[in-house]
Amino acid sequence: MRLGIFAKTFPGTDAASVLAAVRDAGYGCTQFNMACVGLPAMPEAVEPGVIEAIAQASRDTGVTLSALSATYNMIHPDTSVRQTGLHRLRVILDTARALGIPLVTLCTGTRDPDDQWRHHPDNAAPEAWFDLCREMEKALAMAEAEGIDLCIEPEQANVVTSALDARRLIDDMGSQRLRIVVDPANLFEQATPDEARRIVAEAVAIADGAIAMAHAKDRAHDGRFVTAGTGVVDFPDFLDRLWAEGFDGPVVTHGLAATEAAGVAAYLKELGLR
Repeated sequence: MRLGIFAKTFPGTDAASVLAAVRDAGYGCTQFNMACVGLPAMPEAVEPGVIEAIAQASRDTGVTLSALSATYNMIHPDTSVRQTGLHRLRVILDTARALGIPLVTLCTGTRDPDDQWRHHPDNAAPEAWFDLCREMEKALAMAEAEGIDLCIEPEQANVVTSALDARRLIDDMGSQRLRIVVDPANLFEQATPDEARRIVAEAVAIADGAIAMAHAKDRAHDGRFVTAGTGVVDFPDFLDRLWAEGFDGPVVTHGLAATEAAGVAAYLKELGLR
């Protein structure tokens, strides 16, 4: 398994400085975000020169571009917002293909009109699932044409809240291009260490064979997100279970300050990541 970090952890709007910071903090791969080159995360267009600058920075630093972020609200109550997101997803997919990035990460969405990471009670309605499926079908058609996998991540505030939901969506879509990101800290809001270990173990087992990437984020007892190894998630157990399931992809940390990145890298390397 490869050790990675969100590129957006580090300040800067040019790929060379951001990826140098990724490397210097001890990471060999990254989940890239177009904000790292001074663009919106979901831009309307990406100029060829920008793509070449990202590619050159990856070559110069030796940092692999493992995934590209493309999070938009796939079930926004305003269909025009969804249409804009889908159009910009095509831009991200074109960029990923040009850069040889195999994974594009999505947000399965919420009915909250203002914040795609905020829960809304209508997320559990059948209509929300129907809208997600309809939007995902369009997204997958574009991804399949580009030869790129789309990754969904269970999030408590979104429609897909669990590995079981993610499996259901994969089954409904019937596409091998739809994969799962497992972030142990997003599988619950509050839990004891024993409860967290059980929830994470069940998620890894359910997602077996569909995991494209793991995230390394933690939660404190009170539900706050904290850096890996400082909360209730049993990271040695989590990584052992990923290894046992045959997962050998990127494990990407995020939700931390740039000043904390080197320490988290050292911790995860002690657990066997490289």
